[in-house]
Amino acid sequence: MRRRTLLAGAGAAASVAALGGWYQRRDSAVPVVPAAPLGDERLEQRRSAARGRTVDFYTAVPAGHGDGRGLPVLLVLHGGSKTAADFPSLGLGRFASDSVQRGNAPFVLAGATGGRLSWRPSGADDPQRMVHEEIPAWCAERGFDTDRLAVCGWSMGGYGALLLAQTFPRFVRAVAAFSPAVSPGDDVFARAAALRGVPVGLWCGTDDGLLPEVRALERALPQPRAAGSYTEGRHNFGYWSTCLPAACDLVARALR
Repeated sequence: MRRRTLLAGAGAAASVAALGGWYQRRDSAVPVVPAAPLGDERLEQRRSAARGRTVDFYTAVPAGHGDGRGLPVLLVLHGGSKTAADFPSLGLGRFASDSVQRGNAPFVLAGATGGRLSWRPSGADDPQRMVHEEIPAWCAERGFDTDRLAVCGWSMGGYGALLLAQTFPRFVRAVAAFSPAVSPGDDVFARAAALRGVPVGLWCGTDDGLLPEVRALERALPQPRAAGSYTEGRHNFGYWSTCLPAACDLVARALR
């Protein structure tokens, strides 16, 4: 296994955060990153038997919480245009620290590269199994509390997050989905009842072409959404990053 440990302050997230407060660019794909410090953020390579290849594996611990031992985990599923290797430049580790600074209980972020299969199995390549079996095992090696898991994702990853919760009941305690790439008649709609009892957050920009589908999914849920909003924004991380603090609030409540 080859490891790369990321230094706090590296990458685009640091330059954005250095401006202080929130860098408001709602019309841009540039992430809106909180001015919070990085904790223990790592990007490693792990061999995934489920995917039949070596994948990037990302973790981020909130600043002030050491190596994260004993903390619960928020699984992060990327969209089609990103991989886990992009998570540092998106500033994800700073969102974990910001959540704690705003008074939430701490949790770790963890995610790996799932390809462009919408987090579903395709032949011998099964990114969903990687998330269900291998990522928790990798997290347990680090001492994280894998009995308390939640999942979030954007676009393709939002679809995958919802499908994961439906496929494995009681595996996660909450789902946060940003502009999930769903459509009426797909597996997520057909199995909406399987989300009963799972707090679900749904966010989508009003300038996103998926907005009608996401609103339809909300109506199909077996209970009202636990969090979320439909506000100005497009289908990009500039918008999704503005939703992450509210999603962290939902996750922190569920993982207590």
